[in-house]
Amino acid sequence: MQASTLFVTIVILSVFGYYFGYKRAHDVAKPVGGVKSLHSLPSYYGSWTALWCAIPALLVLAVWTMFQGAIIDGLLMQNLPAEFAHMGADERSMVVNNVKTLAEGGMVISPSEGVKAAAEDYKRYSSISALAMAALALSAGLAFLAVAWRRIRPELRARNRVEKIILFLLVSCASLAILTTVGIVFSVLFESVQFFNRVSIFEFMFGTHWSPQIAIRADQVGASGAFGAVPLFVGTMLISVIALLVAVPTGLMSAIYLSEYADKRFRSMAKPTLEILAGVPTVVYGFFAALTVGPFLRDMGVVFGLDVSAQSALAAGLVMGVMIIPFVSSLSDDVISAVPQSLRDGSYGLGATRSETIKQVVLPAALPGIVGGVLLAASRAIGETMIVVMAAGLTARLTANPLEDVTTVTAQIVTLLVGDQEFDSPKTLAAFALGLMLFVTTLILNVVALRVVRKYREQYD
Repeated sequence: MQASTLFVTIVILSVFGYYFGYKRAHDVAKPVGGVKSLHSLPSYYGSWTALWCAIPALLVLAVWTMFQGAIIDGLLMQNLPAEFAHMGADERSMVVNNVKTLAEGGMVISPSEGVKAAAEDYKRYSSISALAMAALALSAGLAFLAVAWRRIRPELRARNRVEKIILFLLVSCASLAILTTVGIVFSVLFESVQFFNRVSIFEFMFGTHWSPQIAIRADQVGASGAFGAVPLFVGTMLISVIALLVAVPTGLMSAIYLSEYADKRFRSMAKPTLEILAGVPTVVYGFFAALTVGPFLRDMGVVFGLDVSAQSALAAGLVMGVMIIPFVSSLSDDVISAVPQSLRDGSYGLGATRSETIKQVVLPAALPGIVGGVLLAASRAIGETMIVVMAAGLTARLTANPLEDVTTVTAQIVTLLVGDQEFDSPKTLAAFALGLMLFVTTLILNVVALRVVRKYREQYD
């Protein structure tokens, strides 16, 4: 039985558990005065029985799914035919991959008889594992369902227990999100420490030359590589600033018009249309920037006597600004619309015009939310990759000229990790160091924005 099929079966079994628990609550309440004698509503008894059925079965399913792959691979490695006994660990691992590919119906070029036999063993192990998983999970679900069903009594505090279980699940989900974040940080930090053990952190943070290529021979130019990340961060900031100069005024003015001036009919059509920009794939924006905006800027540069590169920071920034307009406009529109009408009425009562009310009352009151929208747009711009790769180029150039081609941190991370790379070389580890510095940069932006939000929120709450 497949894991997805087993999951659906467990859900159906839990539904039956709810029915049995609900019915059992009514049955035990009849001799002692009916439903009024129960501590909790019958639905809580049903929910308690359903949870007792579902949670153990799902735990068995999760644990089994987590470990069955490693166990099956271990059994397969131990029972490979004698013709593979002389191979090393890496070669045997490649054989196991071929065996799994063949067993799952994939194409393997000229498989040997030993590989075919191992593929049959893999199918048998997988089938036994699936049956055992289904049997154990369903047995656990039925056993705990029976225990919960038998424990239903009028004095059972079913509501309290169900609420405790739900609270535990909510805390577990919140903890999982936090632990995932901590795990990401430590994984990046661990690899970054290895990089900084080989390359000076001062060279990385303050160096102005980026050339991570490691030469094959020691006498080649750049044999040790150059890992000065300043050009990458300058390029990232340059493109992000251009994008924000496009997105923030346009998005904010659009939000003001939609929330304060536009009628409901126009707003109902304009806002969804504007938000479509957020759903366009970034690769489409990249094609548009590379094939339309870049050549247009280059032709306009020829007209005005300027040397504009076909791939430039300006082209990438302009298109990226269009992409993040919905992040600013939609959030700002929601925040401005949430400002209490009483503030506007009070301003009008004092003789202020609509524009004065917007500038002096509405926007200051909505400033925390607007700052949050701008921060989200800035984070989106800093983390963008496809538009930069296709429209700005991959040249690590230390320049503030938006007409030249530059690169960004995210584009270099992609470049460093593409293809067959050794994860113990400084070139590959540099990607993790760049990721760590990008994380620290966005963290600083969040702290600054949080301080701004707190300052103005205290004033207008």
